[in-house]
Amino acid sequence: MLTADSLDLYDREALLGEEERLIRDSVAKFVDREVLPIIGRCFAEHRFPAELLPGLAELGLLGATLRGYGGAGVSNIAYGLICEELERGDSAVRSFVSVQTSLVMSCIDSFGSEAQKERWLPPMARGEIIGCFGLTEPQGGSDPANMRTSAQRSGSDWRLNGAKQWITNGGIADVAIIWARAEEGIVAFIVETETRGFGRKTIEDKLSLRASNTAELFLEDVALPDEARLPEAIGLKAALTCLDRARYGIAWGALGAARACLAEALAFTANRTLFGRKLAETQSIQVRLANCARKLTVAQLLAIRLGELKEQNAASPAQISLAKWNNVDTALEIARECRDMLGAAGITTEHCSMRHMLNLETVATYEGTRTIHELVVGRLLTGHAAF
Repeated sequence: MLTADSLDLYDREALLGEEERLIRDSVAKFVDREVLPIIGRCFAEHRFPAELLPGLAELGLLGATLRGYGGAGVSNIAYGLICEELERGDSAVRSFVSVQTSLVMSCIDSFGSEAQKERWLPPMARGEIIGCFGLTEPQGGSDPANMRTSAQRSGSDWRLNGAKQWITNGGIADVAIIWARAEEGIVAFIVETETRGFGRKTIEDKLSLRASNTAELFLEDVALPDEARLPEAIGLKAALTCLDRARYGIAWGALGAARACLAEALAFTANRTLFGRKLAETQSIQVRLANCARKLTVAQLLAIRLGELKEQNAASPAQISLAKWNNVDTALEIARECRDMLGAAGITTEHCSMRHMLNLETVATYEGTRTIHELVVGRLLTGHAAF
């Protein structure tokens, strides 16, 4: 088992509370026991590991930050550690939990009616109902204000028409949060996926996040009662609030992928002999490993400071963007470097670095591309929006 402090050069461990360590260690054991033995094959077979759902729910990882309605009510730092350990297994596992928790359940908790919370959140926490978040559309994910999915009133009911694309969990979801443009502005609905007029198609042949289910969603005259609308989800700001929660988890999750790659490279170079000595004894390998450790340490400290700010309700969108941008880029750089140090062995599913590298190419794109986050920070620095 990869110990928690083996790559903790600045003693991040000392900043964690006892409960946060216990939660982290429980998730780490689950990843070692349940995720790592199967995830390489799931990636190769382009299969979502649905057999993990009971364990994820039993550990309280679905809706972990929610207080009440079946949520565990853990701290933001504990949730970050959960994301880190899950992504040490695979980005697909963390993505599933992130969508269920930060995008769907938190959205209902923040913007839903009491009846909606009571109906949907407890079974979602138990893993009995799976959700997805329908915001991105085919014409471009970075410009959600250019939304074409429409919601029109039909008496006391609504009719939805449009399409969503690149929706994580979309092919396996029981309910979808669908954002649409209405006369009042942008609004959101809870749509059961068996509703007449709702269609979906799983996206095949992905080269990244192959163990994650990703789908296109189609809505053709989907009739919904007004009770399906999230009453407090009004305007694009509500959707972006949900995205910031997901981006926070991604900033932590990427650390897990980076740790997995660096731990693998350390073990491989310690045992691989070339030209009469171990790779780890050479200057070139030590310099490369040290640079990976330097980058990982900076990302770890950035994440835990962001977690402290979030606990104080003081984390700004620009701070979250900076952490998501920096930490995913850092993890991708480490994954590429470690894959190269493994040589030919690095391209197989027996090792994790190339799998993480391919996954991180997508993680760098979803929930805001690198450029979007650069522009968020640029707007903060200059006072001018360049979107």
